[in-house]
Amino acid sequence: MSDHVLTLNAGSSSIKFALYALAEGLRAPWLSGLAEGLGAGARLKVRDGAGATVAERSLHDGATHDDALDAILAVLRDRAADARVAAVGHRIVHGGADFDHPLAIDDALLEAIVALEPLAPLHQPHNAAGVRAARHAFPGVTQVAVFDTAFHRAQPALNQRFAVPRELHEAGVRRYGFHGISYESICAQLAALGEGAGRTVVAHLGHGASMCAIRDGSSVATTMTFSPLDGLPMGTRCGRLDAAVVLYLLQQRGMDAERIARLLYRESGLLALSGRTGEMRELVGSDDPAAREAVDYYVEHASRELAAMVAALGGLDRLVFTGGIGENAAPIRARLVGRAAWMGLRLDAAANDRSAERIEAPGSAALVRVMRTDEEGVIARHAARFVTR
Repeated sequence: MSDHVLTLNAGSSSIKFALYALAEGLRAPWLSGLAEGLGAGARLKVRDGAGATVAERSLHDGATHDDALDAILAVLRDRAADARVAAVGHRIVHGGADFDHPLAIDDALLEAIVALEPLAPLHQPHNAAGVRAARHAFPGVTQVAVFDTAFHRAQPALNQRFAVPRELHEAGVRRYGFHGISYESICAQLAALGEGAGRTVVAHLGHGASMCAIRDGSSVATTMTFSPLDGLPMGTRCGRLDAAVVLYLLQQRGMDAERIARLLYRESGLLALSGRTGEMRELVGSDDPAAREAVDYYVEHASRELAAMVAALGGLDRLVFTGGIGENAAPIRARLVGRAAWMGLRLDAAANDRSAERIEAPGSAALVRVMRTDEEGVIARHAARFVTR
């Protein structure tokens, strides 16, 4: 039997996994898969190292994250019976103010992860469930927490504050930032290309979305702050919102906290604007006026956030698009770069249409890249450091 590292990455409506062979240097996953559409119409697709689909199955209506984990573990038993899992790396969305690097998970750390659930209610409970399931499935195997917020702990202290009483800041009401594992992946890829230095804005655009201002590989500022609800409009999340709206919903509309949370996390964003879906791929090119409005709103507010990130850096050397929308939605990239013409960005339309690695036109004031993020690879490399050989 050969030693492998398993990664689990639970999102708000999906779970990704990947299985890496330590003997192969973690260059590419031996098996990887995605269970998506959890809650309705969920499917699990598994690929081998060459990218060929080796398993595909539908999950029952209303399938939960636990159901998806059970299906993933069943595939591993079937397809990787000879692989010994030596460590399991978990994406943990929220690490609070204290966890700024990967850690081996013990009972105390799991308890701390659970205590942070109110700050990331769409993700943290599923992250914790993944840890419990993996501990049960692989008893005695080291479980490693890789925190999505850790990347942003390098920010200047001023950029981690809200203008609230210091007591609240010390109690944890602060700007944390998210998608840090994705940003770490992009920074590593840029460094390998010789572009690790300078001023970079990475736009991680997907069902959940954020942007990050990065200087010389370190986070300076980011659009998500206290929770994954803030910043850009998203698939079902509202993005930036006047706090007084929450007071209004409480005081004038009689909504309780649970109802407001459901509204802002699950019933807002592109879904609310379009009235039909939170998926950008279904909205782009639609003739429906509400769909067009949703896309226009997204572009408008993403453009504003891009400008804010450039301001935090005092200029821009490169813009990187990543995530499901960033990597695949050429019309969204075109509109965002077009809106940034005032800062000297120029787009090569043909390169953008084919999602080339570089999509800026000659004379552009900054490079514009399209890059595939590899969160699983980052998690696997961190987890592998805990393997005793």
